[in-house]
Amino acid sequence: MSAPDVSPIGRALGRIPSGLFIVTTLDGREPSGFLASLVMQTGFEPPTVAVAIGRSRPQLVHVRECGAFALSILDPQSRGLMTPFVRKLDEHESPFDGLKLAKTPKGLNVLAESLAWIECRVAGEHATGDHVVVFGEVVAAETLHDGEPCTHVRKNGLRY
Repeated sequence: MSAPDVSPIGRALGRIPSGLFIVTTLDGREPSGFLASLVMQTGFEPPTVAVAIGRSRPQLVHVRECGAFALSILDPQSRGLMTPFVRKLDEHESPFDGLKLAKTPKGLNVLAESLAWIECRVAGEHATGDHVVVFGEVVAAETLHDGEPCTHVRKNGLRY
């Protein structure tokens, strides 16, 4: 049963399942990243993915300036790795502190304990509402272990 304060549109949108991903890029030379669920494959040739990034997120600027991003695909065993990307950090903390990291061929950090990672070159973007959908051409990828990705649904599809 859904919460009575959620609109019918919010309830219906919340039933659309999505994955859990850590999107990484660079802020100059420093790693930058955030938890994302609005991600999907959008093409086969060339392989292309899209990630929706909130307009107010500083990582949108980082992705644009870097021209590349990576996705770490979370599975049930690595789901806890998202915690540093959703909690408030102290001024000198990074969500990457204490995590086992690997580097993509272009030098982006990915979570070494995730299910898989995908590296993308920014191929374009489309602004829509409160998000910008960034399209990335897949240039490298690796499956780190067998398993199924995490999926989740929201109680309210109109907010995080």
